[in-house]
Amino acid sequence: MTLSLAATGRPQPIGAPAPESTYQPGVCNIGPAEIAARRRSGHVGVIATIVLFVILVAIGAPPIARLLLLFPAAVAASGYLQARARFCAGFGSRGVFNFGALGSTEHVDDAAARSLDRRRSFELGLSAFALGFAVAIVAVLLPV
Repeated sequence: MTLSLAATGRPQPIGAPAPESTYQPGVCNIGPAEIAARRRSGHVGVIATIVLFVILVAIGAPPIARLLLLFPAAVAASGYLQARARFCAGFGSRGVFNFGALGSTEHVDDAAARSLDRRRSFELGLSAFALGFAVAIVAVLLPV
């Protein structure tokens, strides 16, 4: 079986779920409190997307105006993707991580680890944008 060294230095089987309490470059940089916060932002984004859609339909805005749904839908996607991945894109781009209380962070000292984190942050951001864009396109095409 192939093993991987986590940030703790302990070998783990490849593909095994990462423990939620250890920093792993490009894989896991937030703990339970931060994960819950990302999930809440996903919920807020979904609610905002639905409310904006209802408002745009209610006021009779042209279908192209529904492209505005890109923004709250991308926020929702970003929150859910980060919660699922146990990785905060903002923290990754800034070179920090947090497994403690909300608002506290620790700096990532290793340059290679920061590079992996930045790449993962970019991937999550691009995925969230793509999902938000897809939601907006579907909303434009809906015959409402």
